[in-house]
Amino acid sequence: MPSSRVRIGGALAALLFACTSLTACAQSDSAATTGADTGFVAGDGSIVVIPAAQRLAAPDFTLPTLDGTSFTLSKHLGEVVVLNVWASWCAPCRAEAPELQQVWDQEKSKGVQFVGLDTRDSATSADAFVKRFGLTYPQAIDTDGQVQLLFRDTLPAQAIPSTLVVDADGKVAARFLGATTAAALRSVIDDVRASTK
Repeated sequence: MPSSRVRIGGALAALLFACTSLTACAQSDSAATTGADTGFVAGDGSIVVIPAAQRLAAPDFTLPTLDGTSFTLSKHLGEVVVLNVWASWCAPCRAEAPELQQVWDQEKSKGVQFVGLDTRDSATSADAFVKRFGLTYPQAIDTDGQVQLLFRDTLPAQAIPSTLVVDADGKVAARFLGATTAAALRSVIDDVRASTK
């Protein structure tokens, strides 16, 4: 009997570990959270903002969008760009979607461009997600995560959801790891906009 208990105990421990590992879409390591090795100045641990003098140019990319057009980052120089990485299978992505749409509705006429970056997803699932949450800003398709990898110096590849804010000069200005809120995103957009005037 003791050997049965050991096997059952081991199986329960493995199950507990697996469940703990899957409680979020992604967990960043301490270096990603604190901004170590990225030049970020950590704020509250989930939002980091880069001082204007320390910002680096965002890598340019062009991706197809769900509506059949394309999105090119460099075509939006002069605007603040909010780039949100999401996937339809990610529960925190579903939680933040209405918050993002709310800020887009308020900011789209103020020199701000949003783009969703749907990653590791099927077009059918992505389209259903966009319709479910009524998202009206462009949704770029990055099925294999290649564009996400372009931002690897500022964004952990496993971080879903995450959001980058690119300033009007085309430089990475802020990063959110995990789901964001309308209030937090609006505050960062205001700060970034003011820093490049």
